Amino acid sequence: MNEVILALAKAAILVALNQPVEYDIEAALQTFPVLAEQGASFVTLTTGSNESLRGCIGSLEAHGPLYQDIISNAQAAALRDPRFQPLSINELQNITIEVSILSKRQTISYTDTKDLKQHITPFEDGVILNLNGKKATYLPQVWKQLPRFEDFFNSLCLKANLDQNCLIQHPQISVYRVKTYKESK
Repeated sequence: MNEVILALAKAAILVALNQPVEYDIEAALQTFPVLAEQGASFVTLTTGSNESLRGCIGSLEAHGPLYQDIISNAQAAALRDPRFQPLSINELQNITIEVSILSKRQTISYTDTKDLKQHITPFEDGVILNLNGKKATYLPQVWKQLPRFEDFFNSLCLKANLDQNCLIQHPQISVYRVKTYKESK
């Protein structure tokens, strides 16, 4: 399934860049019917040997068939991530594609930061933080850059445009797991 999902994401990006594509979606759906089921994904694009972020867009909830979510998020990561200029065809050969398929999220019930820490599994849990209408998420892969609980959550608070110590305000915290498919270069 790894090759099928990565080929789908790459084909979606090629279509968005007006490039010729040969991808048989019907064959993929017949071989892997799970692609037609409701699903949520994130598509992350990185570049270079240090895997610098080049685009990352995703869905936290399933809104339709998984294959459509992958197509939409791959194109958005390539062309509409507001942090970056749209991907050019010349950059495509240097891009590594990673597709993360999300599980359903689970809201964590906790009393304080110390209790929350007991409910979070670093390197396995993706985290959604929500407070006063401000929301942010980090995929589990972000634990590699921010392995300490405090650093991870301080950064997640800032990403949500909140004070870095926003955990003291007891935001809603949800977790999810991912199945990751990544190109090898």
